Amino acid sequence: MLAASFIDRPLGLGAAATPADEAALLDAIRRGAPGSREALYHQYKRRVFALAVRIVGAMDAEEVAQEAFIRIFRGLAKFRGDSALGTWIYRLAVNAALSHRARRRPDGPEAGPESEAEALPVAPMVQGQDAVLRARLQKALWRLPVGYRTVIVLHDVEGLEHEEVASVLGCHVGTSKSQLHKARGKLREILSQDGITAAALENG
Repeated sequence: MLAASFIDRPLGLGAAATPADEAALLDAIRRGAPGSREALYHQYKRRVFALAVRIVGAMDAEEVAQEAFIRIFRGLAKFRGDSALGTWIYRLAVNAALSHRARRRPDGPEAGPESEAEALPVAPMVQGQDAVLRARLQKALWRLPVGYRTVIVLHDVEGLEHEEVASVLGCHVGTSKSQLHKARGKLREILSQDGITAAALENG
């Protein structure tokens, strides 16, 4: 679990509203209650934007976040609560990010330009790691293929459970676990090539 070893406080769905709160908010939105749509936007905007940054890079994150919320508000009428509201929102945000990335770089490499890697927010790390090591870790994450980066971001950075990751990605739990295992292995390989060992992560 190398990737998880340098994560401290995830920004995941655990911080979302309770099911009762979500149900009340959804009911208010469907009734057209004043301020209800804005309340949903403000509740999730930070997490949707952070997710977009980590998948497409800082330069395109605002555009992706806007597209995600367009999809969210268009889809609310069809949302039936088969999953938690936060999980459903993450699914639409991830889909918007991956669609955007495919349009922007249909034939290009998965890793973004150096300027984007430098602009990515540093994932929360265990206390004691210096800024240089954190930056190198973040760049290593950015060098992953976008599918691998997405599953690591969802599970290890955002703190989603395996079942939530599978729901967001539209796959079986076993598939998401397998992808996470492969993604961590690839990240470990990249870090090793950059001279970063597990011991460095623990002692940095």
